[in-house]
Amino acid sequence: MTQFRTWLGSLLLAGCLAGPALAADPQPVTIRFAGMVGDQPFACGQSYAGLGARASRATPSDFRFYVSGLELIDTAGRAVPVTLAQDGVWQHADVALLDFENRSGPCLTGTVETNDSIRGTVPAGSYRGLRFTLGVPAALNHADATVAASPLNLGSLFWSWQGGYKFLRIDLASAGRPQTVRAGESPRFGDMAGSHRLGFAVHIGSTMCAPGTPPSGDCRNPNRAAVELAGFDPARDVVVADMRALLEGVNLEVNQPNTPAGCMSSPNDGDCDPLMQNLGLAFGGRASSGQRFFRAR
Repeated sequence: MTQFRTWLGSLLLAGCLAGPALAADPQPVTIRFAGMVGDQPFACGQSYAGLGARASRATPSDFRFYVSGLELIDTAGRAVPVTLAQDGVWQHADVALLDFENRSGPCLTGTVETNDSIRGTVPAGSYRGLRFTLGVPAALNHADATVAASPLNLGSLFWSWQGGYKFLRIDLASAGRPQTVRAGESPRFGDMAGSHRLGFAVHIGSTMCAPGTPPSGDCRNPNRAAVELAGFDPARDVVVADMRALLEGVNLEVNQPNTPAGCMSSPNDGDCDPLMQNLGLAFGGRASSGQRFFRAR
């Protein structure tokens, strides 16, 4: 009997130890994204009508953004971090780059390679929601891009050690804002000299950063947009980044005088107001009613 009790106790203990371990075993997960302009897929060189406040026809020439802090929401409402695969190209630490341009046609500042998904692992379970941040975390935002790991080594997505990264880059040409930027050109933050030839730029990043190289602290305007998509099922759904929704209310035909082309996140640039609102970011002392750039499909 004593031997039986010992055997039974060992079996129960093993079961108690094995149960949680098995439940916590990681499962692979892929979060898929789609770069869209309304109901049309984004493509380099394609023109899209009906954009912005004046229903402009515009031709985008870049569409890239960084996301970080991905979490899936389980059926109990708990946020579970996604551990990103360290692939050495699109994902590093807690950051991933989504890239929908392929350096064809007018897309001259990007890369031939594209990426429309984020890959990682989560504990085994069922998930019905997604959270992430549009942007690079403060701890990585002011690195030296010339020696940073990919995908944080792209000069076309970097302003300076003090300014940090462009979390979102979209460039467009319209009738009122034609674009004559050449291959390899990447305007710096606040570049007003090139405003006449850069079309309408949407470069979102942190501003009013602390002095120093790198800065001694985070920026007064971090401009990192928090996104939550309820009901998102990673096995079935896709995250749509909708350029048309982002540009709602934006006048693509003009540029506020004495400011950089389009919106480069300057807190005194009125061209940024509707863009920041559509990203779910406060601007000019006014809170956003909620982001509309991302949706689940």
